[in-house]
Amino acid sequence: MTTIGSPTMWALFGLFVLLALAVDFFALSRQGAHRVSMREAGIWSLIWVAVSFVFVAWLWWSLGGLDGDAAARSLANAKAVEFITGYLIEKALAVDNVFVFLMIFTYFAVPPEFQKRVLMIGVLGALLLRAVMILVGAWLIAQFHWILYVFGAFLLFTGIKMWWAAGQEPDLEANPALKWLRRRIRIAPDYDGEKFIIVAQGLRMATPLAIVVLLIGIVDLVFAVDSIPAIFAITTDPFIVLTSNVFAILGLRAMYFLLAGVHERFHLLSYGLAVVLAFIGIKMLIIDLYKIPVLWSLSVTAAILVVTMLLSLYIPPRGKGGGAYPFAGKGQPESGDKT
Repeated sequence: MTTIGSPTMWALFGLFVLLALAVDFFALSRQGAHRVSMREAGIWSLIWVAVSFVFVAWLWWSLGGLDGDAAARSLANAKAVEFITGYLIEKALAVDNVFVFLMIFTYFAVPPEFQKRVLMIGVLGALLLRAVMILVGAWLIAQFHWILYVFGAFLLFTGIKMWWAAGQEPDLEANPALKWLRRRIRIAPDYDGEKFIIVAQGLRMATPLAIVVLLIGIVDLVFAVDSIPAIFAITTDPFIVLTSNVFAILGLRAMYFLLAGVHERFHLLSYGLAVVLAFIGIKMLIIDLYKIPVLWSLSVTAAILVVTMLLSLYIPPRGKGGGAYPFAGKGQPESGDKT
C-alpha cells in the first residue's frame, strides 16, 4: 500500500487520538449526566473543525508545502486537497448518522442527559470499526484493482436508494436489528440512570439504554459500509483515508447536539447526500477511462451540499405524521426466546 504516512506520522496521529479520547472521557466523567446545550455543542463543533484544519495545515507543512521543492509542494497540495475532500464527504455523510441517532433517541425516549454518554461510546466504537475496515479496504484495493468497480457500483446503488427513501418517515418498529435484539434479550421497561444491566425480580435484564447503544453501533456499521468506499474514490492512501475519517467522527457527538434541534430545516439534505454518493460512485466506475481531479470532486460535493441546504430553507417540508414512540412494555422477549 502506497502511503505518505511515515512511522512517526502514524505514531503522532495515534497519540493525538488517544489524547483526544482521554480528554473527552475525563470531561464526561467530571460533568456526569447532563443536558448538552446548543452553546456547548457549538463551541465543541468549532473546536473539532479547527483542530481538523490545524492538522491538515501541519500535514501540508510536513510534506514540504512551505519550503520544499516543486515536487514536494505539488505532493503537499494534492494531499491537503485529498484530506479536505475526504473530510467534507465524511462530515456530510455523518449528518445522516445524526438524523438516525435522533430517530433512535426519540423512539426510545432517551433522556437528554443520558445521550452524551451513549454517543461517546458510539464514537469510540465507530473509530475502532472504521480503522479496521479502512486498513482491510486499502489492502484489498492494493491487491485487486477491480474492487474499485465494486465500490463504485455499490455507491451508485446506495445513492439511488437513498434518493427514493429521502423524505420518507423511517419505521424503526420494523427494523430487523431491533426485532432480533428483542427476540434474544430480556429488556427492562424503564431506565435506571445510566446503567446498562440491572437485576429486577431475580432476572438479569438489559436496560433500554443498552439497546440504544447496540443500535447506535449497528448504525455506525451500516454507515461505515457506505462512507468508507466513498473516500476511497478520492484517495487510496490509508493515512489520508483514516485521518480524514477519524477527524470527521471525533466531532460527531458535538454535531449531533448542534443539529438535533434544527434537523427539520435541512429536510432536503438527504437528496443532496444521495447525489453526492451517486457522483462518487460514477467517479469510481470511470476511473480507468477518466480520472476526475480531486479538486473537482471537492467543488462538486461542496456545491451540492450548499445548494440542498439553501433549498431546504426556502422549500417547506411536507407534513409528517407520527411522533415519539413510548418504549415501556415493548421490550420483553417472545415466549420461548432466550433471555
